[in-house]
Amino acid sequence: MKKEKIWLSPPHMGGNELKYIQNAFDTNWISQYGSNIDEFEKSLENYLGNNSYVTALSSGTAAIHLALRLLNVEEGDFVICQSFTFVATANPILYLKAVPVFVDSESQTWNMCPDMLEEAIKYAIQKGKKPKAIITVSLYGMPFKVEEILQISRKYEIPVIEDSAEALGSKYKGRLCGTFGDLSIISFNGNKIITTAGGGILISRNAAAKNRTLFLATQAKDNEEFYSHSEIGYNYRMDNIAAGIGRGQLETLEEKIEQRRKNHDFYQQAVKNNTNFELFSAPNSDFYSNYWLNTVILKNNLLKEKLKKKFSQNNIETRFLWKPMHLQPLYKGYKFFGNNLSGILFDTGLCLPSGTNLTDDCRARISNVLQNEIH
Repeated sequence: MKKEKIWLSPPHMGGNELKYIQNAFDTNWISQYGSNIDEFEKSLENYLGNNSYVTALSSGTAAIHLALRLLNVEEGDFVICQSFTFVATANPILYLKAVPVFVDSESQTWNMCPDMLEEAIKYAIQKGKKPKAIITVSLYGMPFKVEEILQISRKYEIPVIEDSAEALGSKYKGRLCGTFGDLSIISFNGNKIITTAGGGILISRNAAAKNRTLFLATQAKDNEEFYSHSEIGYNYRMDNIAAGIGRGQLETLEEKIEQRRKNHDFYQQAVKNNTNFELFSAPNSDFYSNYWLNTVILKNNLLKEKLKKKFSQNNIETRFLWKPMHLQPLYKGYKFFGNNLSGILFDTGLCLPSGTNLTDDCRARISNVLQNEIH
């Protein structure tokens, strides 16, 4: 008999989501207004602290798009973007017909390399266009090199959009991801550490920016008694039902972070005596990762393919690492600064099951593949 599927990062309900969803139905507030949205935003603002103003939106991608709008990115503007990421980080640059400039990773966090970032900025300035924004990512829950990146941002006076889609609960030197950028985003897609089915948030630093975000996210309606529109807006607001799911999920966030980190401890033990594997881990105590996804690097591409096949044969889902943007057909014509470290990681890396609902039986099946199938 085929064993039950072990998924990479499935949704995990905490139990109270239905209470908040029911409230939305009982009050007949099921669209883009209602107490769930207000309370979800307030809870996240309290959790994040650090002068965070939260706007709940339909996706993390929408949040990046609006962040670029808030920074007045227009056609032809340069925007520097981390190459090693999911395509949703970069696509909103093209929505606005701006020009992405991609920067490679550094080896400790796999996130944007500060040295390559500065090279990219100098290139853009030489072209007569100082970049309008820097989009940096905390990949797989690992915080980026915050101090180095922000120092460069301040030096050249270029704002940072912090893509913490995968990093809710992660910290750098005790401070939560999502609070470092001039604007920051977090995703609540179905595979994230907590979910609203879809959804995301844009985190700004003052009430005026939050109000501007809300204006753009609700079709940019002018302050008139009739429908009047002076600029392009979007239908990007989170609905009250999704926010209800988020309220229930948020109640169990700390437990979910603890469980993801326990998964990392499990993988450390599972691969510690196997020289074929290198588990991606925090470089030092400054970096506190939620370990949204646990990832391993293998000696070569053949071993990676072999391991993925063995997991699949055991009905266990794994995934390749993100294919860097500078290697994507969509972005092959754009400038890239780096040594292709992210490309090497893509060639040799694999994401392993990391859900908060992994059972002892699941871990035993995963461990069996890791310890017995690859030598």
